[in-house]
Amino acid sequence: MTTDIWSWVHDTHRQLAESGQYRLADALAEIAGHAVEGRNEQLDAMFPEALASARALGLPWVEVFLRHWRLQNLLNKRHQGEAAMSEAVSLLEFAHREETAACPQSVCAVQDFTICHANIDGPGYVPERLAVLEEALQRVEPARACFDCLSREYADTLEDDGRPADALTHLDRAETRIRAAGERTSLSFAHSRASALYRLGRHQDALEAYDTAERAYVAAGNRLDDDDRRKLAVGRALQFAALGRTDHALELLPDAEEADRYPDIRHRWSSAVELLVAAKEFDNDAALGARLASWAGELDAAGSHRPCLELVLRAGRLALARGAREVALTLARTGERKLGQLRRTEGVAEQVAELRTAAEALPRPELPVPVEELPKWLAEHRPDPETGAELLAAALALGGTPDTVLVVNLAGALGALGHTRAVTELAWSQLELDPGHEYLTGMLGQLLIDAEDGEGVERLAARLAAATPEDPSDAHWLRARWAAAQGRWAEVGEQCAAVLAHSPDALNTRRLAAAAATRRGDHAEAQRLYQELLEHALDPAEAGEADEHRTVQEPDLWHLVTAATANRDWAAVRAAGARLGIEFDTDSGPVEEEWQLIELRVPRTNGTTTDLPALRTGPATARVLPVLGEDVDLNHGDVVVFSPAVLNDRPEPGSVEAEDWRPVFELLTLLDPAGYTTYWIDGACPEPEQWYALRDALREAGHAVWVYSGDGYRITDPTGGQDDLPGIYAALGVPPTGTAARADALLTTLTADLAHPLAWPALAEAAGADTARHQKIVDDYGL
Repeated sequence: MTTDIWSWVHDTHRQLAESGQYRLADALAEIAGHAVEGRNEQLDAMFPEALASARALGLPWVEVFLRHWRLQNLLNKRHQGEAAMSEAVSLLEFAHREETAACPQSVCAVQDFTICHANIDGPGYVPERLAVLEEALQRVEPARACFDCLSREYADTLEDDGRPADALTHLDRAETRIRAAGERTSLSFAHSRASALYRLGRHQDALEAYDTAERAYVAAGNRLDDDDRRKLAVGRALQFAALGRTDHALELLPDAEEADRYPDIRHRWSSAVELLVAAKEFDNDAALGARLASWAGELDAAGSHRPCLELVLRAGRLALARGAREVALTLARTGERKLGQLRRTEGVAEQVAELRTAAEALPRPELPVPVEELPKWLAEHRPDPETGAELLAAALALGGTPDTVLVVNLAGALGALGHTRAVTELAWSQLELDPGHEYLTGMLGQLLIDAEDGEGVERLAARLAAATPEDPSDAHWLRARWAAAQGRWAEVGEQCAAVLAHSPDALNTRRLAAAAATRRGDHAEAQRLYQELLEHALDPAEAGEADEHRTVQEPDLWHLVTAATANRDWAAVRAAGARLGIEFDTDSGPVEEEWQLIELRVPRTNGTTTDLPALRTGPATARVLPVLGEDVDLNHGDVVVFSPAVLNDRPEPGSVEAEDWRPVFELLTLLDPAGYTTYWIDGACPEPEQWYALRDALREAGHAVWVYSGDGYRITDPTGGQDDLPGIYAALGVPPTGTAARADALLTTLTADLAHPLAWPALAEAAGADTARHQKIVDDYGL
């Protein structure tokens, strides 16, 4: 197989675009970048539609490509293990069918399969990984990029088997074959080499490997992107830390917040930090422990058992070093649970046992007050969570039935320290001893929702329903919150309705049900629920401090305004607005005023969002100002409804930022489409006076104009008089009362005397005019 994957992508992208499949063409071009750069939200938004399109069009090669890059993101950027296994197995099977076997990306499914097993238990799956990689390497030419990838994966497998020297030898042989085929190794190849060298204690050689690879990469005309720089920095920081050159290590080590954002650097980051802590060059504090524990929790939830255990052991060693007995014991318990999920435990089982023994040997702190007074003392003195956990654990260790108040406080402390799974287990255990404790039950429910533990949620809901069969409201409420967390809005409505059938005065239930109705686009249902909420709420004058949550809150009125606006119930808008203190220009009819300039946060078709300038025309309406293209399902003049919450913080009064600040609101729904059609104008920018006259004439004729180009847009001067010319790229909005033919004729007249012509090929084509003239302008000016 010799087909170049990126040549195939280029050709397929062109074919899809020419056939009108623009969204799928864009996905094909963008998904690898999203995957590699860790743009998870964009990838998640794009993938389902793209996959469905590829299947509907009968394009199995495109399906392999899309599924592979999504798996690369799940495995390498999010470090999923068992969570991704079913997809990894499915793709491997699909990629080896008759219709996909020749696809240049099909062999990459082997890499996905082996990475997934490595995340679950690299050492435990060494035989299987080597076998499938050896078979794949035999049918891949060294000139292909896949040979580089598979060779690195083979070396990683040898490392997991405790054979770093063999891994290095394999990399040397692979590089020789790649160079003999006239190709260069990838930058990622250097990371595999450095990993093997690190395990062999050859840290200076590892640094030289990074330097050599980076020089060769740049010399070949490539540019380091942010992902490259980040990985190189943390890789070098680890080697410098191992060499004791802590100043260089600290200089290169990415910020902890960067490691939070990019899970693929966490292993090397935490390894470097452990060395720096030992050298007393990095603070070994509770915040570091909480960060590592939360990372381990993510790996735990993703089924990446081996990486989770490795991080737990590292966090455990650091906890021991700072004397955090309860945290170290919690980590030991997590380690023991992970051992039961590995196939191969030699070496790590001994480390887990040592961690527990060392943790138990640490002294417990003296309690500052009697046990029964400890919760009050903690509330007054507010020690850091790690100290609080130590004191609470010491109190509970004094014997007797565990006090629920102490257990709840300990759970809160451990939760703040990143031990979510341990907190959940603690809460379950205490619930067996104190099944009727409302706060404990509520806390456990929220923990399960936050952990996305659907089985645990249903187990607790069933328990609640069985405890009070005559009124299962608590069970339905838990299920409603779980469905909301998962975005299952129809189910939220059903569960909330079940709660209200038993508890008709439940305000929070109506709030959630109304929010779910809004998400479903059922604004009539949302308005009904908010109006019922007003009817069931207590009068603020009669409600005591404890019942304040039973009164109408300001957000309730804003949500009612929004829902009523979407329903065009202007009387309800005005009534709720009056309660908010809003004064309207008129007493009845639609609200159509001029309030302020705002920004609307709207979704793009590729899954990202963008903020559009708009004129606010009422408490929940705005008119879109720019002329927009196909990447946003709105256009100039459209009147929309937005959600009431402001998404950006107001700057400090008097600051520079405050002068240009505009509130940003989330688009809710389109209310009144204006019906504009967009065409594009491109070419050399006329003189300012000419451009303003052209723009104003177009607007007077009912068209909308929006300039997108800036000062940096330059085009070719075909006369050779200048190296380039300032360009202009603008969107023309043709109103529904106009036609493409009239717009084309008007533009032709208005631009006839310009020194350099402008082009509008799509408009000319729609008008049935001569497009050859426009194509010549495009070619001559390099548009």
